[in-house]
Amino acid sequence: MKKVLITTVPFANKNRLPLELLEDAGIEYLINPLNKKLTEDELLEIVADFDVIIAGTEQITSKVMNRATNLKMISRVGMGLDSVDLSAAGKLGIKVSFTPDAPAPAVAELTVGLMLSLLRSTHVANAELHRGEWVRHFGRRIPEITIGIIGVGRIGQRVLRRLSGFGNPRILLNDLNPDDRFIPQTNLVWTDKEEIYKQADIISLHLPLTKQTKNMIRAEHIALMKPDAILINTARGGIINESDLANALNAGHLHGAAIDVFENEPYTGPLADIERCILTSHMGSMTVDCRTLMEIEATEEAVRFLRGLSLEREVPEEEYEFQKGGL
Repeated sequence: MKKVLITTVPFANKNRLPLELLEDAGIEYLINPLNKKLTEDELLEIVADFDVIIAGTEQITSKVMNRATNLKMISRVGMGLDSVDLSAAGKLGIKVSFTPDAPAPAVAELTVGLMLSLLRSTHVANAELHRGEWVRHFGRRIPEITIGIIGVGRIGQRVLRRLSGFGNPRILLNDLNPDDRFIPQTNLVWTDKEEIYKQADIISLHLPLTKQTKNMIRAEHIALMKPDAILINTARGGIINESDLANALNAGHLHGAAIDVFENEPYTGPLADIERCILTSHMGSMTVDCRTLMEIEATEEAVRFLRGLSLEREVPEEEYEFQKGGL
């Protein structure tokens, strides 16, 4: 009997269909017994006998793949691939698939929600009122500010579409592959990252974590930002240097920040002591519909593979090159 290890948690909490797909196909499965994000050592302890991993954001390294002698396929629940050593997978003949479209609507909506909260200081007012302090904060509205979006792919584009419902704010865009089809739609300008750092009132990141984007925003980049700018990361931990961000916020620079993803998760660090920094627990994709779709799509790929069928969401070759820094 073929065996599947489900490392991502939660899994099938809101809809049992992914498990039913495995059961109907006669596939044995084990759901992460520790019910948390696994470390490399923890994964090494349990991975040996499985043919497929339905994976979350835990690090699936070459060491893990070499221990899993039966492993032939990794089906990633989500779109980020920084947690999977694609080079090692390619060398070992392990197929990798992902679900890049399913989480995008939920992440885009969380991003806009964080923008609104930071602009109006609702998170600060909430904390103050819980302490018995009555403070009325002046805020700003989206049509009156300049927004910078770095990374205009699946999620960045959806953020743009949702922002259009608030009027016609000036939006600065940066991407490796600028798409001029966006230009006629609203008040958009393609520019470099440094101009976004200098001009934007809100800077929102929608990039993969690669060798090029690791620590992309450090102290010298934060110093370029307006004193009352807002920085949002719902993309990948490690793109912003967390220590540098904490130092800047503690020094009074930036109006606030919102971080949903961290270099090490669960996060414990100095940002947790800064009230005007919103911290969320890597929950961008965690809506019932998007999370369920991600799980179903990833499980369908696992079943297809184990039945000898062609994959529909196999990671394209350019992602392998991108991870190596070739693009």
